[in-house]
Amino acid sequence: MEYRRLGDSSLEVSALCMGTMTFGEQNSAAEAHDLLDRALDAGINFFDCAEMYPVPSRAETSGASERILGQWLARQKRDRLVIATKVAGPNRGLDWIRGGPLSLDAGNIRAAVEGSLERLGTDYIDLYQIHWPARNQPMFGGWQYDPTAEHDATPIREQLDTLAELVAEGHIRHVGLSNEHPWGVMQFLRLAELHGLPRVVSTQNVYNLLSRVYDYGLAELCHRERVSLIAYSPLAFGHLTGKYLDAPPAGSRIALFPTFGRRYAGEGVRPAVEAYAELARRHGLTPATLALSFVYHRWCVTSTVIGATNLKQLEENLAAWNVRPDPDLRAGIDAIHRRHPNPAP
Repeated sequence: MEYRRLGDSSLEVSALCMGTMTFGEQNSAAEAHDLLDRALDAGINFFDCAEMYPVPSRAETSGASERILGQWLARQKRDRLVIATKVAGPNRGLDWIRGGPLSLDAGNIRAAVEGSLERLGTDYIDLYQIHWPARNQPMFGGWQYDPTAEHDATPIREQLDTLAELVAEGHIRHVGLSNEHPWGVMQFLRLAELHGLPRVVSTQNVYNLLSRVYDYGLAELCHRERVSLIAYSPLAFGHLTGKYLDAPPAGSRIALFPTFGRRYAGEGVRPAVEAYAELARRHGLTPATLALSFVYHRWCVTSTVIGATNLKQLEENLAAWNVRPDPDLRAGIDAIHRRHPNPAP
């Protein structure tokens, strides 16, 4: 396993990060702990969660992933692990998470951190991320900014002020973003520099063969500003395994939650998946291995969040680390991308 510095932080994180968003919905606590044990055995020291997990989020299960991770964490050497979690942003219909449209104001961020610390059973969070911005911007499959959709939002300066207090108090060590766009990242960096506030060290954004929007603007910005990319959804909600080219397998997320994952419902997804699957076969790889190895070894990716609902899936995720795309394979990937650019932004 490789370990890499996360932005300008003091954190050394494994190149693979274990995601937990199925814990408490598709995985029982015992199953989740087995997955976490195997990840740790493989050298993973980076574990990602969120207060709203598992997904799809609902009132009955909200916070279960953090509690399950916390139960496992109690048996580990805390100082050897990097624990990341997230505060839910506003305006996504999650009324059971603190309610209110301005859910990134000072009171809400502080309440979110306190709740996560209690569920995780820890005194501090290594990386605390804003799950999505408070302001109006396209996300989760949206692809264009709409100025008519503006709404009230907690100012970025206020968010940073609150996070700075939590850092000073020792509750969180470093600050990160998620689902951010270039303007937002630069505003966080600018305000931190102007006012002596914590500098964001990472952004956790979708990055996979069907969604390479990060390459177009954020890649340069984050490279020059030393903000790490934590790539999530490398298998595009399972689509890049090829398993949804036919009827969704029983027990799969699409079968269980047919209205979830709408980002990948566009008409351009299927031909792109078929093209990548054929390229994988020509190179003697499974479609999943092709998709994972592309993200794992992409120059702009510091760590990749992997998810699994069983040990077989996790083993395939881990094994893909040993596959490095050669120049011919990379050329084939880029050729397909030019024909099918970002069908799931």
